[in-house]
Amino acid sequence: MVVRVLDKSFQPFLRLRASSLCRRDFPATTAREAIGWWETRRIPFNLIVGIAGILSAVVVCVVGLGSYFLFDGDFEIPPPLFAAAEVLLYGIAANVLFTGGWLAELIVRKLWPTEADRFATLSFSLGLIFSVALTLTPAIVVGAAGIFGLIGHLLRVSHSHPL
Repeated sequence: MVVRVLDKSFQPFLRLRASSLCRRDFPATTAREAIGWWETRRIPFNLIVGIAGILSAVVVCVVGLGSYFLFDGDFEIPPPLFAAAEVLLYGIAANVLFTGGWLAELIVRKLWPTEADRFATLSFSLGLIFSVALTLTPAIVVGAAGIFGLIGHLLRVSHSHPL
């Protein structure tokens, strides 16, 4: 029974690994082929992480504006220029770490050649999941804070009025 629960919890990850984005249909026999495999995935990686970033920014802005307009909250959204610099630096860092993926594969290819293709697909899949999760973290934290703040505000309002 425990195995079935674990199997079900890994299904999305297994589907991702089996997708054409994460799969390596033919073994890479040279460093150039390995790097090429990674680089053909850089744009889709950036698009996926970028969409997660847009979603995260929208949630943060909605919670911030809702706090400001509904409850006179002092939630501050950073100035546009500062926010743009943050996004740019985050994108650069994500791409540097992405490059680290194929560098790590080249090292694995030298030390354990038979495991290099498996390492590449696994590390790309896990890196994509981690990058999306990290990018969504502000939305999750601020969204949860917004929900708890709203509930707290509503409970205080309902307790202050007699039934």
